[in-house]
Amino acid sequence: MTARNRELFALVPASLLVSAGFAAIFIERAGQIEDVSLTYGAVFLGLCFAAHLVLRVALPHADPYLFPLVAVLACFGLVIIYRIDEELARVQAQWFVVGLALFATTIVLLREDFRVLERYRYTIAAAGLLLLLAPRIPGIGQQVNGAYLSVGVGPISFQPAEFSKLAIVIFLAAYLRDHRELLVQGARRFLGVTIPPLKQFGPLLVVWGLAMLMLVFIRDLGSSLMFFGGFLAILYVATNRLSFVLVGLTAFIVGAYFFAGTVGHVQDRVDVWLDPFAPEVVNDSGYQIAQSMFAQADGGLFGAGFGQALLVTPDGGAVLPAPHTDLIYAVVVNELGLVGACGLLLVYLLAVERGFRIAMLAPDSFSKLLAAGLTAVLALQVFVIVGGVTRVIPLTGVTLPFVSYGGSSIVANFVLLALLLLVSDRARRVAQGVRL
Repeated sequence: MTARNRELFALVPASLLVSAGFAAIFIERAGQIEDVSLTYGAVFLGLCFAAHLVLRVALPHADPYLFPLVAVLACFGLVIIYRIDEELARVQAQWFVVGLALFATTIVLLREDFRVLERYRYTIAAAGLLLLLAPRIPGIGQQVNGAYLSVGVGPISFQPAEFSKLAIVIFLAAYLRDHRELLVQGARRFLGVTIPPLKQFGPLLVVWGLAMLMLVFIRDLGSSLMFFGGFLAILYVATNRLSFVLVGLTAFIVGAYFFAGTVGHVQDRVDVWLDPFAPEVVNDSGYQIAQSMFAQADGGLFGAGFGQALLVTPDGGAVLPAPHTDLIYAVVVNELGLVGACGLLLVYLLAVERGFRIAMLAPDSFSKLLAAGLTAVLALQVFVIVGGVTRVIPLTGVTLPFVSYGGSSIVANFVLLALLLLVSDRARRVAQGVRL
């Protein structure tokens, strides 16, 4: 069976999951199954089939499992969001279609040679930095829970950091491709630690400064951790020097510790993380994480049952603040238990494994670094939101990829998926000896 046929058959379980999920919601609400659940499943399969046709024509050798895994995550997200709020689910479905369209457009435009992105590294990096700073521009910047995350232009609101992460990864992959040998050859040992040469160490300091700027200027701890973590992953792949990563990680910890004590919003997040039940925080910002912990504990091993989580009190108040975005993982654990949550994380784990496999197969340095960086950013985004909800790290406003509600998130992650599949197609063609 060809790779594309395997991909096509793997899309069927995703559509069945959509039908089963909506059927469970209708049974919970009305006590009967409605035919519309099958319609939703058919529509979802039809949209995925259209994207599959683009892959079949444009990227016939691309990884056959990555797109179906993402389809499972997306359908799971649509069902959960519909269970929370029907209107939000309709909007999310529209953004899902937009994401698929941009996914196909990216593949068509870059199918000849995606490495053309390397030529415009500085232009892409500049665009990424402007996107990061856009939420602080008067008139269009929007503040959400103390952090400047969104930009509003008319009726459209989006989070530019979702697209900025792609730009930064592309720039870092291109830069380290050219300078990784200089980083390794010019490294010197200081106090038993191998340190890169100062001239090539500059970009590390720039990215570190950018991460600290995000902490201070836009007050976004999650994106700061995600960006810098992705950079360290690319740096390690490029140089194979763990000491470089340790130096960068130490610098980030020192900077984060300093700003946690000087920037009010960051300090509040840390205080809530350390003790969400403290009297001075539990009735304010600590309420969100405290309710999240209660909801997850209530789920137990197998959950309360799909559609059974208590999201609204009898007087109409929200039990879980922002259950469709920040705390959607808590809803999953409440309804499906630890088993269901582990199943969701397993899908992410498989997607990350496929991404790193693509990086290992990539025939050139830029492709290898690009695939590794994109996969690392995706994995870190999952860690940041799941770790925040479970109190492993401070809670942030980062979305759970393909599952949480958010148009900019799902669109940007579909572009990320397209770039990974572009790398995969070229890598597998080279491995199979197919002429490029």
